[in-house]
Amino acid sequence: MAESERPRSPFAGKFDFSPRAPHRVLSPDEIGRILAAHRLYVETERRQGRRADFASADLSGMDFSALNLRRAKMDHAVLRGADFTRAHLQRANLIGAVLIEARLDGADLSGARLSGANLVSASLENARLVRADMEFALMAKAMLRGACLHAADMSGALLDDAVLTRAELRAANLRGAGFRDARLDGVDLREARLGGAFLVRALLRGADLRGAYLRLARLDGADLSGANLFGTEGLTQAQLDRAHCDSGTVLPEGLRQ
Repeated sequence: MAESERPRSPFAGKFDFSPRAPHRVLSPDEIGRILAAHRLYVETERRQGRRADFASADLSGMDFSALNLRRAKMDHAVLRGADFTRAHLQRANLIGAVLIEARLDGADLSGARLSGANLVSASLENARLVRADMEFALMAKAMLRGACLHAADMSGALLDDAVLTRAELRAANLRGAGFRDARLDGVDLREARLGGAFLVRALLRGADLRGAYLRLARLDGADLSGANLFGTEGLTQAQLDRAHCDSGTVLPEGLRQ
């Protein structure tokens, strides 16, 4: 497909979330002191210690697994390949952070701020991202199998080739998000807002889309075998005709296979 013909998010070009050049180099001793102060900050409910501030620091490859980093500041940090497995990152600030190939399996990022973050090829299997802010995040080829993204704001996010099998995205804001060639088998998209989303060639086999908003969503070549589309809003026959359905697909009233 020629670049001029390639569908683009309606948000493309409106915001610049490119990472800033890191201007902080921290020694292992400095990192240890910041983490110790943050641990006290969390344990005393912010009465003592100090909130960790890793903004714009290069922490590539660091091991933060299982650490309590609630409310930590990591905006625009370079965290390429860092290990956050089972870490506590609730309400952490990761705006514009570079998390390429980072490991966040089982991490809790509920309420975290990830707008404009680069999570390309990151692993977030079974991660918890309830009500996380993820607008315009880059998540191509990310692994989100079994992740909970309930009511997350992922408007304009790009998840091409991502794996979201059995993920929960109920009531998520996915307006203008890109899911080209993504795997969404068995995903919970009930009441999700998918207006203008790109689901071209996405696998949505057995997905639950009851009550989802699909106005202007691109479903060209999408596999909706066994999917439940009952009660969806904004879905037209023209959209459906470009997708693949089977006898197990449940359609809204007035539409046919």
